[in-house]
Amino acid sequence: MIIDAVPDCLVAGYEPLIEGLKLPDPDDRHVLAAAIKAGAQVIVTSNIRDFPEDSLVAWNIDSKSPDGFLLDQIALDDRIVWACVQQIADSRNNPPETVDDVLDELERAGLVESVAALRDGRLL
Repeated sequence: MIIDAVPDCLVAGYEPLIEGLKLPDPDDRHVLAAAIKAGAQVIVTSNIRDFPEDSLVAWNIDSKSPDGFLLDQIALDDRIVWACVQQIADSRNNPPETVDDVLDELERAGLVESVAALRDGRLL
């Protein structure tokens, strides 16, 4: 279970914030409320249009696509990102996967620019 692997992954006590928040899709307010409560700096989502800058700026929170977020991580330290990709490949043994398999999967999931950046600056 994810809670066992990452015990502090749950955010509690955000519910009172939901009603006072304004977003294009009211069903997304719980995400912003949890981000505020957790002190998050960024909401990573494929649904960027439902988290516009003008709704987040008061909370000093930004929204990023998964590809944009991973590009930021690559810019911070591409060696750590490569180590994570390698760790994912190493953990997959049924069937076994290579780093290129993991990169192909990330690319199919929409992380096109990040995968291109990783392949262009390949450290392996």
